[in-house]
Amino acid sequence: MPTDRSAEQETAPIPVVVVAPEGVSAFHLSVPLMIFDIEAGSRSLFQLRIASERQGVTLSGGQVAVTPHGGLELLDQAEVVIIPGWNDLDEAPSGALRAKLIAAHRRGAHVVGLCYGAYALAYAGLLDGHSAATHWLAENDFHGRFPTVRLDMNALYVDEDRIVTSAGTGAALDCCMYLVRKLCGAREANRIARIMVLPPHREGGQSQYIDQPLADSPQDALLSRLLDYIREDLRRDHSLDELAGRVAMSRRSFTRRFQKATGMTVGAWLDAERLRRAKDLLESTSLSIDQVAEQAGYRTAVSFRQSFNRAFQVSRREWRRAFALNE
Repeated sequence: MPTDRSAEQETAPIPVVVVAPEGVSAFHLSVPLMIFDIEAGSRSLFQLRIASERQGVTLSGGQVAVTPHGGLELLDQAEVVIIPGWNDLDEAPSGALRAKLIAAHRRGAHVVGLCYGAYALAYAGLLDGHSAATHWLAENDFHGRFPTVRLDMNALYVDEDRIVTSAGTGAALDCCMYLVRKLCGAREANRIARIMVLPPHREGGQSQYIDQPLADSPQDALLSRLLDYIREDLRRDHSLDELAGRVAMSRRSFTRRFQKATGMTVGAWLDAERLRRAKDLLESTSLSIDQVAEQAGYRTAVSFRQSFNRAFQVSRREWRRAFALNE
């Protein structure tokens, strides 16, 4: 929100404009429409408008069309401009839209790219030299297209100099709730969260939803059998010398061949396998945390906690609450 809002303006609804790109998904469009159009108290917190470069916008799938309130001129008075998604990652926004986004930011508005909407902001140059978030599936593509953007693949959302981006899909809700809290305060955000049956603030990052790297099965039959042997009981200690001996290699040759076959060091591979096993146990059993640690091959609950938190930025109990199959 621009810093020069007067006291009278502070009580007026904040102008929010959601730009509807052609082909955007109905869910991505509906997230900001729902959050910023809720009556949470005695007054409207936001004045919500949909803008588009077309008179009608067809959503992904082609079965639903949206009629916007107006064209890109609506962005001229907006204090929050939101790109809720982006359908064609190869297509840059039009010159008119890029100019409007840049102008909105320069006059003090928050410019927001939800999920793949970060692409529109990056194409406009707004993210150059800044930190940003987007869906984890787009990490390599985004890096390749926009190398000057510092992509944070763990963040649910990033706000840097009023340029706000979010991770994928559900994280758009977190990002919109963050904006409500920032612009209107925690009390109003809590009211909307209760209406939406959402947490006002969610802990953790999107790394908890990303599969940990799983090495390709090596074509080397000896190493394939060795990996199966290790997986049979991750609780056993395995020295490099012992593992190298099982495949009749020197320690140096073994480590080089293992790295080439799996793309990981022996230690990194073991940790990834133990984390994978721990996740399975947390999700599918009622074992205690200590029992999970022991069966996954961790010497102590402390080392398990440190490894798990480092990998997923969320506690083991929070993981179980979120993903348990038996609850």
